[in-house]
Formats: sequence, C-alpha cells, structure tokens
Amino acid sequence: MRTKTLKKNRINVVTLGCSKNVYDSEVLMGQLKASGKDVVHEQEGNVVVINTCGFINNAKEESVNTILHYMQKKEEGDVDKVFVTGCLSERYKPDLQKEIPNVDQYFGTTELPSLLKALGADYKHELIGERLTTTPKNYAYLKIAEGCDRPCSFCAIPLMRGKHKSTPIEELVTEAEKLAANGVKELILIAQDLTYYGLDLYKKRNLAELLENLVKVEGIDWIRLHYAFPTGFPMDVLDVMKREPKICNYLDIPLQHISDSILKSMRRGTTKEKTTKLLKEFRVAVPEMTIRTTLIVGYPGETEEDFQTLKEWVKEMRFERLGCFTYSHEENTHAYNLEDNVPEEVKLQRANEIMEIQSQISWELNQQKIGQEFKVVIDRKEGNYFVGRSEFDSPDVDNEVLIDATATYLKTGEFTTVKIVEAEDFDLYGEVTS
Repeated sequence: MRTKTLKKNRINVVTLGCSKNVYDSEVLMGQLKASGKDVVHEQEGNVVVINTCGFINNAKEESVNTILHYMQKKEEGDVDKVFVTGCLSERYKPDLQKEIPNVDQYFGTTELPSLLKALGADYKHELIGERLTTTPKNYAYLKIAEGCDRPCSFCAIPLMRGKHKSTPIEELVTEAEKLAANGVKELILIAQDLTYYGLDLYKKRNLAELLENLVKVEGIDWIRLHYAFPTGFPMDVLDVMKREPKICNYLDIPLQHISDSILKSMRRGTTKEKTTKLLKEFRVAVPEMTIRTTLIVGYPGETEEDFQTLKEWVKEMRFERLGCFTYSHEENTHAYNLEDNVPEEVKLQRANEIMEIQSQISWELNQQKIGQEFKVVIDRKEGNYFVGRSEFDSPDVDNEVLIDATATYLKTGEFTTVKIVEAEDFDLYGEVTS
C-alpha cells in the first residue's frame, strides 16, 4: 500500500442531502477555520468529513456510495482519514460501523463538539452566526429551528434530528447581520417546520415576530420562507408578508397528499377541506403569492381513486411550483408497519402524471408573465446566459430567468429589472430594462 500524504492537513467537507445539511456543513467549516484549520468544501483534502443524508432510499444509497468512494481513496493512500457525520450516521451508526469499519469515526447530528475534537479543533460557543457559506455569495440559508415534533407516519426526520428546538430571535438576527456584512442579500429561512417556530421558547408560534426583526437587518433585500407545515400555520405571517417588501411573496408548504384517507394514514392532522380552505385564505390575503408544494405518490394503500382525487386537486389548485416524489418505505417510521403495496412502476407512473399536469400549469402561468417586468437577482453565468431568479423562485428548485450575456453585462449577486420576452415550462427569457 502506497502512502501519499499532502504536505499540509487539509480538511475536505463533503455535503449530501438538503439545505439543512448545507447549513450544518457551513457551521462545521466556520468552527474549523476559527481553530486555524485549512478547510475546503468538496475539493481535494487529505482528511475527509462526509455529512450524510439518511432521508429516503436514494439518499441513503448516495451517502453509502460516497463513503465507499472515500474509503477506496484511503486504501489507495490519497486520503489519510475519513469521518462520517449527519443523518445517515445518526440513524444507522451501529450498522455502518459493522459494514464499513475502516471509517475513522462516525458522529450523529448533535455531536459537533466531538467531531471537532476528532479533527483537532475546539468548539467555540462565541461563534454564533460565524459560517463559511458554500452557496453563491448573494444568498444563504438561515436555519431557524432544528428537529420536528410532528408525527407524520412516513417521515424519519424526528429519528435523525430529534425534537423541535427553536433558535432564539436575537441569535438569528446576529447571524443575519454577519451574513449581510459578508455580502449576502437573500436569506432563505429553513427548518423541518417553520410553522412551529417559537412554540418551545415563547409559548406561541412566533414566526411573524422573527420576520419583523429580520427585515430590520441592513443589506438584506429578500427573505424567503421554506418548509411550513399546513396545520396550525400562523396567519399573522401573511400580514407581515403583505406589509414588508423584503419578505418574498413566496411560501414553500409541503402538503404531501389530499385524499382524506391517505392524509389520515399519514397522520397529517388535516383534511382536504381544511387544506383547500387554507390555500384559498393565502390567495385572498396575498394574491401575488407564489405557493410551492411537494407531494408523495404511492403511499401504502393509495388506490387509483385516491390518486385521481390528487390529480384533480392539482389541476384545480394551479400551484405555481410543485415537486412530486415516490413513497419510500422507511424503517422505524409508523408507515413501515403498513404493507408497501403500490408497485414501483405504478409509483413512477403516478409521479410522472402529476409532473405532466404541473408542467402544463407552469407553462400557462409563465405565458402570463410575457411583457411584465420583474426584479431579478443574478445567481451565475452559464454559457451565453446570465441566470437569475425573481422573488417567486428559490435556488435549485424553481424557475430561472435567462438573460442573453452577449447583449448585456451583469454582475453575479446584483439585482436588475428584467422584462420577460419569452417563456417555457420552467424557464423565462428576459431583457434588462434598467
């Protein structure tokens, strides 16, 4: 076995999974840098930390494959040490230790101080809000709470992330100020459940008050809301959205299904009637709001009738943004006791049907934007286009605005006014007007 050690200990953090993992990696990197460590994100390094995802089968597979990839590199002498942290490690540590024993150490989601110690660094409490952001410089995720108290039958997140725990308002404001000082203009608020924010700390749902404080942070232009649970949604948030121009007219509210029998089995605590009423209230309160949702098809016991109900409802609701996933049968969840009785090909067929309907809706809604002007932030340059987003779109998941780079020069991270001249299913083409 040949050993090929890099001259200097460089720690490479590899992030898999959702935006909450991105945030955790950024915090880890901020701590390592404060301890004087040379740390990079998904580049070459002789010490590797893999922040895994354990949410559904595909994500678990990707995490395991990534661990195996770096173990191979370790065997070949290209890497000296491999540490594994995050959700997969939290959920399956004993299994992983048995199956892949050569990993130097496994850590769960709440073991940051121990992980830092293993990397020769100290956990510094005073570093609130100090992160090495890995997103483009103009936006950053702001995680306002950890864990989840909801009992959803299909979801393994409480197993990996624990109970809901809100971060105090003053800490989040400090973090937002530090991000703004580093040039961040857009905050994307994330949590397993924004709706629940503050209940543990302030004995009331306090998302509206948090927003009132965040809009005062100088340098922040947009604040976007991700992952709100429908049951118990604090309607005073809509008043703040309407009143405060910095709050994007955008809400990501995963609804999962609409058939009453499926909602009941999913333990969502709501019905088709209540959900439809809530969405109509959103539309009345903030007519210009873009609503993003995600759905699950192929849940145990989902009949053709349940699926038809879902399809008709998607047509009726005309969501601006929608994603659809096939059900994943997860150990130790409530739904794992049910028979996973919808065949994989049926699950895929149903997901495709939903996305075909959505693609048509999206195309129709986009046609209405032709001739209109929007404030757009430029995220990056790709080929002959500058790629931007309006306030109605989140990075990586939503529509993008493409501007001809041969005709106009734009700076990434800057805002500009764009007139839409052409529209496809999920992309808009625009010309700069100012």
